[in-house]
Amino acid sequence: MPDSFYSTKEAQEIADRVIYYQQASGGWAKNINYHLALSPEQMSHLKSTLKGATIDNESTTQEMKFLAKVYKWKHTKRWREAFLHGVEYLLDAQYPNGGWPQFWPKKNIDNGLDYSTHITYNDDAMVNAMLMLRDVSQGKGYYQCLKIDTKTRNRCKDAFNKGVQCILKTQIRVKGEPTVWCAQHDENTLAPASARKYELPSFSGAESVGIVKLLMDIPNPSDSIIAAVNGAVNFFKTHELRNIKTERFINDNGDVDMRVVPCEGNVLWARFYDFDTQKPFFCGRDGVKHDSVNEIERERRAGYGWYTDAPMKILRAYPKWLKKIGYINIIH
Repeated sequence: MPDSFYSTKEAQEIADRVIYYQQASGGWAKNINYHLALSPEQMSHLKSTLKGATIDNESTTQEMKFLAKVYKWKHTKRWREAFLHGVEYLLDAQYPNGGWPQFWPKKNIDNGLDYSTHITYNDDAMVNAMLMLRDVSQGKGYYQCLKIDTKTRNRCKDAFNKGVQCILKTQIRVKGEPTVWCAQHDENTLAPASARKYELPSFSGAESVGIVKLLMDIPNPSDSIIAAVNGAVNFFKTHELRNIKTERFINDNGDVDMRVVPCEGNVLWARFYDFDTQKPFFCGRDGVKHDSVNEIERERRAGYGWYTDAPMKILRAYPKWLKKIGYINIIH
C-alpha cells in the first residue's frame, strides 16, 4: 500500500484488529485476514481457533511492520506496546545456537514435537525474523519513530549476529567447501532435516537465496561470510538448469497441472538437489524420490514450487558485491 494509506482511519482500524489477534507470547498466527471487519462474536471465535504464533508465511514480522507504519502517522500507545511485545517474541523464540523454529512456543503434535521445531529457513522464515531485528537495532525508517531504547536495540543486534553465526554453522559443506543450505536444519545437531514428507533433506535451490542476500547486505563482512557467499554462488552457477521453463495447463480431466517445457535461453534451479548425485529430485506425499516431476502425483506437481529463478538475482548482484567489498578472488 502507498505510505499515505497508513494514515487513514481504515489502517488504524486494521491495526487494532492486528493487536486483538496478537498471541500471549507476543507473536501472531498465520494467514489472518485483518481487512475483514468481523463482529465481536466472529472475532472472538476466530481468535479461539488460532493455533500458535509463528514466523511462517511472514507472520509476526508483517504484523509488526504494519503497526510501525501506522504508528508513524499516529503515536498510539497500544500499537507501540504491541510492536515491542513482538520484538520480545522474536528474541524469546531464538534458540541458544542462534536459529529460530517455525513456531514458538513449540507445537506439540500428539504429545510429541513436529518438524516445526527445526531451524527454519523455509519460505525465508528465519531470514524475515533476522531482518526485522536488524532493522529495529538500527532504528531506521519506520522504526525510528518508535524510539526503542538502546538496551533493546542492542539485544536485537546481538540476536541478529547470533543468527548469522547459526547460518554459517548450518551451511552444508562438501569436501570441506561451503555450498548452500537445507530448507530446515535440526535444532540440536544443525544437520539438514526433513519437514513434510515431500520436503526431504537436500541442497536447497530456493531457500538459500534469501540467506545469501542477507549475508551480502552485511557491511564489512568477515572472511567467513565472504566464503559462505562465494560457496553458495558457486553452487548456483554449477547447478543451473538451462533452456527450460514451467507452465501450468488444464489437463484432460479439467484439472490444473504443471509441466516442464523447452525454453531457449531460460535458466531455472530446482528447489531440491540430492546430496549424493547433486541432481534435482521430486517427491509426492509418499516421500519417495523421483528424478522427474512428471513421476509424482498431479496434486503435488501442480501444488508446490519445484523450480525457481530466484538465484539469478544473486548471480546478477554478485559482481557488484565483490567490487563493493574489495574482494578480487572472483569465482568463475
